[in-house]
Amino acid sequence: QPVLTGVFEEFGGGRKVDQTWEQISYRDAALWYGSDKPDLRNPIKMQVVSEHFAGSGFAIFAKLLEQEGTEIRAIPAPKGGSRKFCDRMNAFAQKEGLPGMGYIFWRDQGEGMEAAGPLAKNIGPERTEAIRQQLGLGVGDAAFFLGGKPKAFEGVAGKARMVIGDELGLTDKERFAFAWIVDFPIYEKDAETGKIDFEHNPFSMPQGGMEALEGDPLQVLGYQYDLACNGYELLSGAIRNHRPEIMFKAFEIAGYGKEEVEKRFGGMVNAFQYGAPPHGGCAAGIDRIVMLLADEANIREVIMFPMNQRAEDLMMAAPSEPMNEQLRELSLRVIAPE
Repeated sequence: QPVLTGVFEEFGGGRKVDQTWEQISYRDAALWYGSDKPDLRNPIKMQVVSEHFAGSGFAIFAKLLEQEGTEIRAIPAPKGGSRKFCDRMNAFAQKEGLPGMGYIFWRDQGEGMEAAGPLAKNIGPERTEAIRQQLGLGVGDAAFFLGGKPKAFEGVAGKARMVIGDELGLTDKERFAFAWIVDFPIYEKDAETGKIDFEHNPFSMPQGGMEALEGDPLQVLGYQYDLACNGYELLSGAIRNHRPEIMFKAFEIAGYGKEEVEKRFGGMVNAFQYGAPPHGGCAAGIDRIVMLLADEANIREVIMFPMNQRAEDLMMAAPSEPMNEQLRELSLRVIAPE
């Protein structure tokens, strides 16, 4: 931490550098920010508001919540309380491939506060007031709503959060905000086949060791960590799963037998037979750090000879066609497509 904060303080052009780095679990990052590399310069935190829509007069959300694994999330929008802004964000969601985003906004009606928008009318004043209180909003504010299975809408929710923060001037652009993202789940279940497979690093040590692998695979977390800064991943690392019996069990849960693991990762398995000590680490993306310091949005801007969209290095004219002599030397033959 002192090394990275020092680099950003020295080369960050006077922008504020956060000295306190939060630790946020992967699942909380997905819920609150819709991203595993959240931009904490934007103060908006999303929340689950399913209870206010269950059995409500808004049939779309009420029916949705009858399905397993669904929920409704709210994106608070302080200062976003106008129909014009709400319609603009609804159009944004449609451009992103969703049917739209429901919204409620609160305005002053002289005699008191009024909740406006189609959702408010459908769910009634009591539920609307409960949502407002949960989100801590008031006159001149708004909230947007997305529903379904979280994996299907989290990405768009995260983008919407950033657009709202930028458009309403809530995001502090003169700051570097860091967060450790921890507690990555090791496994996920395929929605169609029901098969368990690796979601993240299969070589990270499961928290709880062998005992954890004997329970529900979807609850197993890895000793894995990323450092996020301003919406980008700066470094990634893990504590290695260095014990062969735990590694074999971890792969067995994902459908990989012992023989296949030995065949694919024989060198690693052999090394561990000799009693490798617990070990781990992380690697920082230097070019990503330079990109942030230079205030660029594209990493290609800070790479001296970037490849183009076809992965060609124009400076080196690479890749080039191999000569026949080179192919013969390597016992290779190229069969041209028809």
